[in-house]
Amino acid sequence: MQVRDLMSQGVVSITPGESAALAARLLSRHNVGSLPVCGEDGRLRGIVTDRDIVLRCVAAEEDPSKVPVRDIMSRNCAVVSPNDDAREASRMMAAAQVRRLPVTEEGKVVGMVSLGDLAVSQAYDMEASKALADISDNVKKL
Repeated sequence: MQVRDLMSQGVVSITPGESAALAARLLSRHNVGSLPVCGEDGRLRGIVTDRDIVLRCVAAEEDPSKVPVRDIMSRNCAVVSPNDDAREASRMMAAAQVRRLPVTEEGKVVGMVSLGDLAVSQAYDMEASKALADISDNVKKL
């Protein structure tokens, strides 16, 4: 099965110059844990998570309304193609220690795939479980 068969489409994204406060509101409103950060040209620049906002902004006692997403986002994030095999997406999540991956074509975000998406497909529930176990094991070591 390909990533395209499991990914969520219609992804909400944010630009690097928008505030961390707006990112937090979008995360809450759309009930997601991460937002792809895209330039005006639609190309992926990074990803911002709820954890990034808390650790890099709130815990640092910065004003979320004044901190641009570019200052707290993760750059060089792992991505997959819609044509990639779902098992490869699971392996990439485990290797990168993430639960969600942007799905890109020609540098532009066309979807997101999560461990939950993989787990829903019974064909890949073992891969998703292994990826989650690998991520959890590495978190415990920290």
